[in-house]
Amino acid sequence: MTQKPLVMTVPILLALFSLSGQGAVLDTPNYIVDIELHCAEGNVSCDNVTYKGVSKRSSNQIILKGHTLHRSCSDGKTPCQFVGYEFVNGKVQYRVFETGLLQVKNNHGVTLIEEQGQWNYDSTSGKE
Repeated sequence: MTQKPLVMTVPILLALFSLSGQGAVLDTPNYIVDIELHCAEGNVSCDNVTYKGVSKRSSNQIILKGHTLHRSCSDGKTPCQFVGYEFVNGKVQYRVFETGLLQVKNNHGVTLIEEQGQWNYDSTSGKE
């Protein structure tokens, strides 16, 4: 998927992020990442999550589909603890952790981006 420049001003962009359904925005030094869940509230896991990432430097954007990440319970199968989200774009893996860490790696495990950010939850996410 090719990144395309986003032709919007920052205030309009931030207004769009605030309109997302169940989700949150991660603000890192170089990126704004909007995570939106498209699953029923209360689900332990979700396989329908959207990642909308925008570079603060170039305004390039990327939109990906992915799923939630969890630690397994003692049975090794049941999801117990939410840890973040995972998205794949070709041979590149994007992970966004509950701690606010944005991590992008290639298919050889080489870290391309690793930035700590601050979560901003929208009013419908149930978190503040």
